[in-house]
Amino acid sequence: MGLYRQDDTRITKASFPAAALDDPPVRVTEDIYASEPYGRGDGQPEGSKRFLLYPAGAIVARSAIGRLFTSASIDSISPAKGPAAGGTAITIKGADLDGVSAVSFGGAVGTDLHVRSATELTVKTPPGAAGAVSVELADDSGAVSKAIGFTYVAAAGG
Repeated sequence: MGLYRQDDTRITKASFPAAALDDPPVRVTEDIYASEPYGRGDGQPEGSKRFLLYPAGAIVARSAIGRLFTSASIDSISPAKGPAAGGTAITIKGADLDGVSAVSFGGAVGTDLHVRSATELTVKTPPGAAGAVSVELADDSGAVSKAIGFTYVAAAGG
């Protein structure tokens, strides 16, 4: 058996027409499931459904895996002010928050982080100096921050 081009010239192993890929494929080693919110026509009021995205053994481009991990975003932080002593329970609303592993306020890590859904999480502020600080979320895709996301207020009468 020989290999040929459309113009009937023979292809040798050394001249096989192929290019190296910048996006190497990887083999998935276990079943991977994805979840998505129920749609209007699903007959479910809230929640999400899971489906098999990649079965074990599937060959997938590395870039396709990277696209599955979208960066979190912050829409709102409530309340936006609290005492410098810390301990304020705040709610952050946004998108893709389900991969958030830490929340920091001006560089200090918050405590009691609870990811409620892909659009909401709660966390308690650590102690901080009076003034506005950025709020930073650490997630699977890196970090995202909101400048002047929280303001520490000095204790009155101190």
